[in-house]
Amino acid sequence: MSHPTESRTPHRRPTEHPTLGIFYEHPDWFRPLFRELERRDVPHRKLRAVDHHFDPGETDTPFPVVFNRMSPSAYLRGGTDQIFYTSQYLTHLERQGVRVINGSRAWRTEISKAAQLSLLQALGLGYPAARVIHRAEAAPAAAEELRFPVVVKPNVGGSGAGVIRFDSPDALRRAARAGELDFGIDGTALVQEFIPAQDGRIVRVEVLNGRFLYAIRIYTPGDQFNLCPADVCRSVDGAELERAACPADAPANELTVEGFEPPPPVVQAVERITAAAGIEIGGVEYMIDDRDGRLYYYDVNALSNFVADGPRVVGFDPFARLADWLEEELARATAPRRSPPASLLSAPATTGAGATLEVTP
Repeated sequence: MSHPTESRTPHRRPTEHPTLGIFYEHPDWFRPLFRELERRDVPHRKLRAVDHHFDPGETDTPFPVVFNRMSPSAYLRGGTDQIFYTSQYLTHLERQGVRVINGSRAWRTEISKAAQLSLLQALGLGYPAARVIHRAEAAPAAAEELRFPVVVKPNVGGSGAGVIRFDSPDALRRAARAGELDFGIDGTALVQEFIPAQDGRIVRVEVLNGRFLYAIRIYTPGDQFNLCPADVCRSVDGAELERAACPADAPANELTVEGFEPPPPVVQAVERITAAAGIEIGGVEYMIDDRDGRLYYYDVNALSNFVADGPRVVGFDPFARLADWLEEELARATAPRRSPPASLLSAPATTGAGATLEVTP
């Protein structure tokens, strides 16, 4: 028995006032941005990943620009499904011709530390030696050519979760046998050399629109792997910082921060890294090895949480700069496109060697 072929007419949304879509997961991190957009009356809509859905048959969306603020650490807050969903949504938007800030290419880099190291290798930049594995029993052999101490870290990271330091091969073997290694949500992990940071300092360089925005230097006791700049409580002079993007009950930590001016070659390297990763706004972290003075890049972040109390630490409000840029991108994406003059449409165009090509409307 034959059945008629079912056809489906793509759904087209009614035209709406041009609106900036902000796709996000964390309930607190983006409060300063939302406040700034509301203050400016920038039309925007909050797209919460937790309850979001889309129609793959739609032929347009009400959002000429979508800003991807999804976090790879969402799985720590019960959002594992949102991480994989985000890949589908960003790809869908891009196929519709939506201007996506930090789109699918940036997201692929964000959720793979292995991909980040491969990118650094391709760019000829230094990074801590590592091996990528997918079975716990492979960890001791993978570490044989590495300097100890080493860390084992999940490939899909976030907030330092699952990172464990091992000071000796025996300690790593025992942990592997005991099933104590965390490979995260994609079953992949890195065994990587632990770099003792010179003077306990790491540097985070932020870019906006692919260009240097600011840098900060964070002082850490060396045993913390969650170095989110929005969580830093104090400046190096001991002043308490206003953590406007943190939950009200966020715990204090031992980190301190100061503004920093990185050398020009570092700025250039960071801009190369983010451009190659498709990251328009984000941060790259590096440190100097206390043993030999070498510089190592070790983390590439498409989701950038700005430093707490930006005006005090770096001399300006990064959220205001971000809002400026988002306004410009929304205006650019919705500006009417000018048609070429009729004379150009009807005139013969030269293609070289005396040949012409007739161009018609």
